Amino acid sequence: MRFHYGWVIVAFGMAASCVSVGSLLALSVFLAPVSAELGASQAGIASVFSLAFLAMGVAGFGWGALADRYGTRIVVLTGGALLGLGLLASSRATSLLEFQILFGGIVGAAAGSTFAPLTALTSSWFTRNRGLAVALVSMGMGIGTVTMAPLAGAVIEAYDWRTALVVLAGLATAVVVPGTLLLRPAPSQPASDASGAGGDVSMTVGEAFRTPQFAAIALVFFCCCAAHSGPILHMVSYAAICGASPLTATGLLSSAGAGGLVGRIVMGLVADRVGAKQTLVAGLLLQSVAIVLYAATRDLEWLYVLSICFGFAYGGVMPLYAVLIREYFGARIMGTAFGAVTMVSSIGMALGPLAGGWLYDNYDSYVGMYLGAAAICLGGVLIAATFRPPPAPAVAAAPAT
Repeated sequence: MRFHYGWVIVAFGMAASCVSVGSLLALSVFLAPVSAELGASQAGIASVFSLAFLAMGVAGFGWGALADRYGTRIVVLTGGALLGLGLLASSRATSLLEFQILFGGIVGAAAGSTFAPLTALTSSWFTRNRGLAVALVSMGMGIGTVTMAPLAGAVIEAYDWRTALVVLAGLATAVVVPGTLLLRPAPSQPASDASGAGGDVSMTVGEAFRTPQFAAIALVFFCCCAAHSGPILHMVSYAAICGASPLTATGLLSSAGAGGLVGRIVMGLVADRVGAKQTLVAGLLLQSVAIVLYAATRDLEWLYVLSICFGFAYGGVMPLYAVLIREYFGARIMGTAFGAVTMVSSIGMALGPLAGGWLYDNYDSYVGMYLGAAAICLGGVLIAATFRPPPAPAVAAAPAT
């Protein structure tokens, strides 16, 4: 049986997503020490997370377009080098403004160079098993949550937050930069996974952006990320309020990440069988239920259960947007189109933590954040249910005989 090189792309995509997006999400364990040393409020530090995801989204659109034009390798190589430099520079920040610029701006923008371009490249390597392949790449983010945040937390406990950022910088550079040598453009017909069925959708960027399908996918992605970003960032702080020790509180974040690992695989397999749209609606509904239950839960054992379910839901739906984009708009503009919807989703990722920090600072409670996030997620469920079938591939007419 011939080995399909697409699985090498998947493996590197997992590793690169782990260290890049994982380093970004590890910011949650930096909240307390950075806030204490720089004298910033919860909302102030949460703004760094918001800026990082805005930068990741905006830059991800540019990275995706550049990958379509110049190839994924040079984009990921440049972004990986910038990620290491940004993390290293962030370790030298002496004020909230500097940390916002260095971590929120540079690290956020650099992290965008891996997720959208590598997801687009992976989807181009597969026809059959596409949902699973994209889910595995996305799973790298879940692995990053499970590994990078605890790693940073351990270094912070042993040394300080500045040393932790230096460690993350070295790890990110060592994994991403040399790993780009493994990247290859996809062949026109993937040898091992071609289904042999039908043609492929082919649209221009302008045609895709004008379709109602694009607007619907982008808006659902926005709602999804606006709903889960606040609970993710403030999960450790909420657990501490509920009486958890710092180690236990960080463990909740790892539990959510572990749930996300399982969710990505399960929902990827389900999407390959029943369709991405149906799987997305079910996952968003589960996410909304898990979020609203946080508002009524203070018991640590139940918080662990909820964190696993929450991670399963938000982690499982994340790869499905890429699958839908590929099905609706084809491979040729995949990087640009997926980068664009990721940019829209980043606005949601930016607003969630900021709103959660503001609500806590003003009302001394996270209940409002959880209820608002659940309502936004339910809005995403309603929009997702309106998805129309993807356009049929254009088939060339048979020559006259």
